[in-house]
Amino acid sequence: MNTLNEDTMRRCAPIATSTWADALDVLGIHGVVQGITLRAGTGRVIGKAVTARHVCGSLGDFGRADFAVGKLVAATGPGKILMVDVGGLAVSTFGGIASTAASRQNATGVIIDGACRDVDEIRETGLWMATRHVTPLTGKGRLKLVEMGGRVSIGGVSVCEGDLVVGDDTGIVVIPQQRLEEVLAAAEAALAVDDAVLAGVKSGKTFAEAAAAANYIPLTE
Repeated sequence: MNTLNEDTMRRCAPIATSTWADALDVLGIHGVVQGITLRAGTGRVIGKAVTARHVCGSLGDFGRADFAVGKLVAATGPGKILMVDVGGLAVSTFGGIASTAASRQNATGVIIDGACRDVDEIRETGLWMATRHVTPLTGKGRLKLVEMGGRVSIGGVSVCEGDLVVGDDTGIVVIPQQRLEEVLAAAEAALAVDDAVLAGVKSGKTFAEAAAAANYIPLTE
């Protein structure tokens, strides 16, 4: 399945990143992003990856126009999660003004393997933003946008345009679009087991009893 249609999004909505991670483990897919921290926004976001890549130099190596943050903002929108690869460097790609513009476009989220700045302003916009670093150091004159729509690396995970991205307070996962159906099915199965264990605990069973009843963790002798 390559299309994130309304029915698919409805099925994805109740699934947390922890459950997605379990499903990815079952299928042997590396999709859990590492080292990227939520800086602004709350709750769970789900959307298609929109990819971009910046390269970094010393101050003055690039013109201010090379920064091209306007192109990044223009690529955001409902159902889209902007994924920017800056090689993990502590140079800001997004600040308060860009975040205000993205929020006015109803951007679903922005994830940067690099840095943002003006975190207080970003939080005021309500934009969901996760980055590796926070720094006042601007990317203007230091960063050059070299590609949009290509394969990027975010937190050690290879991301292609159109992959499913899910983020919440626990973390971020990326599901390859060509394997979405099988990962979603595995995630739904894992969620059903989790729900059964939780229901058992709430009914008065011990955790061990509830887990065993749901075939989650067998009872030990």
